[in-house]
Amino acid sequence: MSDTQTLIENRPPSVAHLLLERVAATPDAEAYRYPVPAASGEGPDDWKSLSWAQAAKRIHAVAAGLIDLGLLPEDRVALASSTRIEWILADLGIMCAGAATTTVYPQTNAEESAFILADSGSRVLVAENAEQLAKARAQRENLPDLKHVVVLDAEGAGPADGDPEGWVLTLAELEARGAAHLEKNPDAVEQRIKAIRADHLATIIYTSGTTGRPKGVRLPHDNWSYMAKAIAATGLLTADDVQYLWLPLAHVFGKVLTSGQIELGHVTAVDGRVDKIIENLPVVQPTYMAAVPRIFEKVYNGVAAKARAGGGAKYKIFLWAAEVAREYARTSQDNFRRTGVASVPFGLGAKHKVADKLVYAKLREAFGGRLRAAVSGSVALAPDIGYFFAGAGIHVLEGYGLTETSAASFVNPGEAYRTGTVGKPLPGTEVRIADDGEILLRGPGIMEGYHGLPDKTAEVLEPDGWFHTGDIGELSADGYLRITDRKKDLFKTSGGKYVAPTEIEGRFKGVCPYVSNVLVLGADRNFCSALIALDEAAVMGWAKENGLEGKSYAEVVADPATVALVDGYVQQLNEGLQRWQTVKKFKLLPRDLDVEHGELTPSLKLKRPVVEREFKGLIEEMYAGTRET
Repeated sequence: MSDTQTLIENRPPSVAHLLLERVAATPDAEAYRYPVPAASGEGPDDWKSLSWAQAAKRIHAVAAGLIDLGLLPEDRVALASSTRIEWILADLGIMCAGAATTTVYPQTNAEESAFILADSGSRVLVAENAEQLAKARAQRENLPDLKHVVVLDAEGAGPADGDPEGWVLTLAELEARGAAHLEKNPDAVEQRIKAIRADHLATIIYTSGTTGRPKGVRLPHDNWSYMAKAIAATGLLTADDVQYLWLPLAHVFGKVLTSGQIELGHVTAVDGRVDKIIENLPVVQPTYMAAVPRIFEKVYNGVAAKARAGGGAKYKIFLWAAEVAREYARTSQDNFRRTGVASVPFGLGAKHKVADKLVYAKLREAFGGRLRAAVSGSVALAPDIGYFFAGAGIHVLEGYGLTETSAASFVNPGEAYRTGTVGKPLPGTEVRIADDGEILLRGPGIMEGYHGLPDKTAEVLEPDGWFHTGDIGELSADGYLRITDRKKDLFKTSGGKYVAPTEIEGRFKGVCPYVSNVLVLGADRNFCSALIALDEAAVMGWAKENGLEGKSYAEVVADPATVALVDGYVQQLNEGLQRWQTVKKFKLLPRDLDVEHGELTPSLKLKRPVVEREFKGLIEEMYAGTRET
């Protein structure tokens, strides 16, 4: 057995144990950075820091406060907040009290929030602000288990008439209560941590299903302890890294990043405001960040739009540099695979140097200038986008995992990464491909099961531990996994040909710099079609230069010139597809798809059935008068 395997298999029972070790080892080292808006409300944010010892003091106060409220081991505490430093402190406090966190996206409506709170049996809710408190208050009669709400932002979120006594308290009040509890019982939190077993429940994360009620995924402490050790064992990160964390911590991808950080001890800068990413990157200067593909697509589209706005010559330079980047990345990765050296021919290297000065260096500066690697997950990244960033010196390492596998099952290995794949399994994770192409996983990261749903658990989790992912994939001879589609998304045309829509959608995103979201259709139809939503910033920039200035987004999208523009990219896409895969017709959507309309999950995954229902009329128009065979 390798040293790495031994280390992972001899892991402690929980991340709470790892936290005690981390604080003891590096108490004065910086743990977290977080923004504090300027007092005037104008100007840049002021960034503050917490050392590991300072963070631990607050975490222990939260834990002791929860104990003082009567919370017992494995009792559930729901957390409904955007990503911020208090989310992490509260989550770790819940863990150190021996309790279990139930995550709730702040965008979730009152009815579904109440379902999650009731289904999980949550006794305490940590609510970000008055808006989240109002949801709980409106549903209080349906939440008999909910005894307290702890509010992070106290403004406008105090107790109201009809609230039970002590039902609402602020985070500051909870911490003060915890500090008083620790004065009387100084070992209270350490005793709770010592009592945590690996199989005790740590987290319930509800999957944002495309149909029906979400399912609660039960993840015991051992899952997170394993993830912390396995992430460290990949060697992708070190104690010297600075991570920029903006992903939703209610999502498993965001949450797993907090476990790995505790094991390694590096700095994490926390700010979940997506509209601040561009502003924050030069300030934080991260060496590492994780993101979803939509962020890289928006950056690519934004860079292309800026070049186009600079005039014909600048745009031609950008298009040339983009192709050089892709060729450079493909060639260097192919050569590394064959020889172990990422070499390129002299001529290509010379072109790359010129393109670097003209385009790539500015792009790297926009990411803060120090980014060694970015991990992309949640959904597939279009290979053409991945190759562009790789060639520009921004190494996007795709990874793969599900809520049911504690987020990280595969990740691309450092220098040996391969664009278009999700890399190799984490140490300790097994993989096999079923006869129908489905990816099966087994290992310490797999969930215990779905909360209160034994039949649903049995559908995906075999008695010997193999988990059915629902994804279709291929394994290379040397262990790299390529995801080809979701099993349930594959469709067959009326001519009997199978089509993998996400592969086509990914290709289109690499071809068309104006696309935001695209949905390829064709199940039981005699040809494939597409619904296409355009990136507002990119297409409005184009519109301004093409005689459509002053028109609204919906008017621009409906204009024949815009349809003709996109048609050119659809024809370009079709040139690289098999005949039965080609997109014969498409419709531009009058607005982009979004979370608010329920068409995207909070992690920006497409909810296909919802989109198809919402735009049924447009779909029927595309197939009107066609004869199904």
